[in-house]
Amino acid sequence: MKNQSALTLKMALLLLLLHGTDAKMDIITSKQDVLVGEEILLLCKVLAGGEGDITWLKDGEEIDEDKVSKVDETSSKLVIKNTKMEDMGRYTCACEFENGHKDDIATQLFVYEGPSFGSTTTYHEFLEGTDGVVPCLATGQPAVDVHWLRDKEDISTNVGRRVRQMPDNTVFIEKVKREDAGTYLCQAQIRGRPIYKQLSVSVVVNAPPSVHLKEEVKKVMAGPETNVSLLCLVDGLPKPNITWTMPMMFDPSHHQFNSDRSQLTIKSVARADYGEYICTATNKIAESSATIMLHVYEAPEVFVSAEHQSVLVGKRVSVSCNVSGHPQPEQHWINKHNGRTLDSASGRVRVNDGVLVIDEIVPSDGGLYSCMAVSASGNASRDVAIHTQPGPPLYLSVSTGPTSVIFSLKTPPISGGTPITSFVLQWRQSATEQWKEITVPVSDPLAITTLKPYTLYTVRLAALNAVGVGQFSDTNTVQTQGIREPDSPVLSPDKMKVEGNSFYVPLEQFDDGGSPLLHFDVRYRQDKEKTEWKDMQLSSDADSVSLQDLSYGSDYRLEVSAVNANGSSIPAVFNFTIAEQPVSSRSMTKGSVAGIVMVIFLVVFLVVDATCCYRNRCGLLMSIAVKIFGQKVPGLQMLEDVEGTTNGEVKLKGISTPRGSVQHAVVQTKDKGLLTEITCDKAPLTKHEKNLPGRDLHTVDA
Repeated sequence: MKNQSALTLKMALLLLLLHGTDAKMDIITSKQDVLVGEEILLLCKVLAGGEGDITWLKDGEEIDEDKVSKVDETSSKLVIKNTKMEDMGRYTCACEFENGHKDDIATQLFVYEGPSFGSTTTYHEFLEGTDGVVPCLATGQPAVDVHWLRDKEDISTNVGRRVRQMPDNTVFIEKVKREDAGTYLCQAQIRGRPIYKQLSVSVVVNAPPSVHLKEEVKKVMAGPETNVSLLCLVDGLPKPNITWTMPMMFDPSHHQFNSDRSQLTIKSVARADYGEYICTATNKIAESSATIMLHVYEAPEVFVSAEHQSVLVGKRVSVSCNVSGHPQPEQHWINKHNGRTLDSASGRVRVNDGVLVIDEIVPSDGGLYSCMAVSASGNASRDVAIHTQPGPPLYLSVSTGPTSVIFSLKTPPISGGTPITSFVLQWRQSATEQWKEITVPVSDPLAITTLKPYTLYTVRLAALNAVGVGQFSDTNTVQTQGIREPDSPVLSPDKMKVEGNSFYVPLEQFDDGGSPLLHFDVRYRQDKEKTEWKDMQLSSDADSVSLQDLSYGSDYRLEVSAVNANGSSIPAVFNFTIAEQPVSSRSMTKGSVAGIVMVIFLVVFLVVDATCCYRNRCGLLMSIAVKIFGQKVPGLQMLEDVEGTTNGEVKLKGISTPRGSVQHAVVQTKDKGLLTEITCDKAPLTKHEKNLPGRDLHTVDA
């Protein structure tokens, strides 16, 4: 109560300040909108006019005095406890002043109840595609207006909208979609008053699960490096849980899932992984499933009982072969030597239930055989090497020497499936003797070299491989030749070459005399008397004779002899000529060059010195002439005495020139022809000139 009195006084003072001295009366209240059940205080204050008697009226009727109390001579308060709806109305404070003046003031008091949402449901679930209704049960007095909001925007009441507010204050959602899910606000407001209340309503949209497969059938090849992923695309609201049904027990090391189990990965796919994989999606609405068929193929494999068989000629051999894979492959045996498929179940070479059988094997049966597996998942093969002894040598020819027999094969024997490494050569003199033999590698000549000359022998030949000695050839009866020297070698003149002072000619030896050549003896000399032979030796495999540094412009004689263990052949003689050396190719010695240079220099010097002496009285020749003839040099005297010795007119005009000046001499013949003009420096070139007394140079004019 004390707090109410203090509040009343404060409100009165505030009102007094606001209205100033012009206001006479005022009613002060904390609020005009009062909720049912609340307590409300109204204070009436006389601001001007003096003291008086204050009374309270509601809607023109005086209020009971038990609700009214006097505060002081100018104030009165009205207290309404536990306000009811009927307390709403117009309240008037009237004052009759002591001076007889009357005045009053009135205020409107609003009493309301609510708004309230009662039993309105705040959570709704709808199935996708169905119609949904969201009610809002709002109540209140005197009246309530309802508005629906979503995302801070009013929901339209337009009839044409898919989501709209109905007249009964419900929200109607036509054919619910997933985007309709969310929070809706129901706002209830007391009509005409700024009093409202909001209620949040959640809308959830559900959808049954659906399963979509990327591939309904999956094909994969089995192998330790092969991984396969099965993808199950699931949709639905709430989000479905995914489970898998597999044809084998789940193994964490073999089967792996992603976070939502929509993808199953099978590692190191094996044949046992073949089968149906069922993906099932489940939520509270329903469940759905789909099946993926996994086909696992296995690459064909081939297994043989032996990869290598060595069998003697005439014996029987068999090799079994098993194949595996998925799908089951077809099996074939192939002879790789001729490419033929062995599919007969009878005969000497046959195949029975995958077993290759060869009866009474012959050399031509030797070689590689392949067992093949063929299927849709691939091909595979395994080779089997069957080896037997070589076949007999055919197309054999035999030639003899003095102590040897030489075999020649046009075609090699059948190898028996493995390479021939050598040949066995046998011989004997009579049928009662044991065969003698030698083994010769295939890279060496097939020759028996230890026989007697002029002797009759029976010989034969057989091939040898890793299995053993093959069948011998037919026997041949031959007689060895006598011992003799080799034939003369042959020099080919049409292939001879002479380049400068070098000579070349090819060398051939057709008959070694029955004994291998040891070497060739070569000698040559100039084809003239008293010249010595020059000797050289060539190896037995030499194919040419080459001579160097021969003399130009010379004829030569060449002799070549072949030598074996029995002696030397008659020399092959060859004559040839080395042409003269071309002039352009003759070389000059350093002394010759130096001499030629000195001669040229001397000639040039003499020409220059003679010119100087004749024209200018200078040079080495001039000095020698002065020493011999004195001061009167014949050439000079001829010029001075020219008047008496010539038929033409010669006049000399002397102009004395001091030393250091340039002198000129001009000579003209009797036919007025100008001979020459000589210019000489002032300095004398010899000491004799310096000692000539009274000697001056003059200019001579014709």
